[in-house]
Amino acid sequence: MGFSFRVIALFLISLFCQASAQNFHNVTGLRGKKPVVNGGCNFFIGTWVVDPSNHLYDSSSCPFIDSEFNCQKYGRPDTQYLKYAWKPDSCALPRFDGKDFLNRWKGKKIMFVGDSLSLNMWESLACMIHASVPNAKTSFLRKESLSTVTFQDYGVTIQLYRTPYLVDIIRENVGRVLTLDSIVAGNAWKGMDMLIFNSWHWWIHTGKSQGWDYIRDGPNLVKNMDRLEAYTKGLTTWARWVDLNVDPSKTKVFFQGISPTHYQGKEWNQPKRSCSGQLEPLAGSTYPAGLPQAANILNSVLKKMNNPVYLLDITLLSQLRKDAHPSTYGEDHSGNDCSHWCLPGLPDTWNQLLYAALTNN
Repeated sequence: MGFSFRVIALFLISLFCQASAQNFHNVTGLRGKKPVVNGGCNFFIGTWVVDPSNHLYDSSSCPFIDSEFNCQKYGRPDTQYLKYAWKPDSCALPRFDGKDFLNRWKGKKIMFVGDSLSLNMWESLACMIHASVPNAKTSFLRKESLSTVTFQDYGVTIQLYRTPYLVDIIRENVGRVLTLDSIVAGNAWKGMDMLIFNSWHWWIHTGKSQGWDYIRDGPNLVKNMDRLEAYTKGLTTWARWVDLNVDPSKTKVFFQGISPTHYQGKEWNQPKRSCSGQLEPLAGSTYPAGLPQAANILNSVLKKMNNPVYLLDITLLSQLRKDAHPSTYGEDHSGNDCSHWCLPGLPDTWNQLLYAALTNN
């Protein structure tokens, strides 16, 4: 499937991203477990401020960036989007220290599990660490389902396992079946010291960009169903897998949160606009359209879990960054990508938040 077609298909995501619930930002701990934030501070409520020192690496010096995220290489003329830093309202976000990260996780295995937004965050983390230790020996292996960056001097392995739904797609006689109660792929996630999960965008793809032919919902095989209901059931299967298969004394588990799109300017009161040509974030700390329904579903599922899962609640702070998408500045200039994010760029902040969560617990 061509890149431009995928971008057009991603436009459909924004149709489902209208909020139907209150703006809430509860990411402090789930079911009384240890919180992501420390001392009552919520890292995820704040504003974007100009801070050129927050620029952590150059795309030309990082060997891990995919062409679809490399906006500077493919002609983006402005650089202002690189000069913003996320400033929480009630505390300071610690500056990312890649060498400290490696020392803390020496000899450990880290895995991102999810779709191309996981790819975005995985490449960002690899670039941020590489910039801190540019002379460290590394190995880099890219495969369709499992990719790995290893910082060999520290024995730190950072992997990406591509599975956009988290639950399984099983080949049956009728074709590809999205099986809402099956998660056999989870066998590949065992034995990790840290897991960072993500899933949402592919659940609402339709037509040729849809990754399945049928859905198996328990005993029922259906051609289609309400996508939010399917997402809830699939996410509940994932939550059950984590509760049954992860030992929280050995493995830290994060959920990346719902990454927004910016195809429909009416969401931020510019009805004729998209991310194309946007040069600055939205001011303030509210997004006119509110949170997407998927964020509410995710919060609900996480709160019912027994194991602690730390939610990196990136949704609101990412909604404010209508300026941070590749748009036409990827290898394929024919599309308008308002779904993924430039690197360097916004995913670097997601990883700063991950680092803050790890260093404040």
